[in-house]
Amino acid sequence: MDIRKISIGADYKSGAMHYIVGQEVLGGKYAIHLIQEDGLAKSFKIWIHQGQEVLLWKEFKKTLPISLEYNINF
Repeated sequence: MDIRKISIGADYKSGAMHYIVGQEVLGGKYAIHLIQEDGLAKSFKIWIHQGQEVLLWKEFKKTLPISLEYNINF
């Protein structure tokens, strides 16, 4: 399943950081391309893109409080 949104932090409503696929970041120069679970590293990775260039931007270890939302395609 595709991850649509990841929220990092214990307080979902007021203290967590939220990252959504397609969201503009870094002053609008890049957009979130993919949120990926890495089973070997026990982490979640956020990939960003600008045109055809795709870069790893952030990585969060699974030891942090994390909430995921998935794409549901009907």
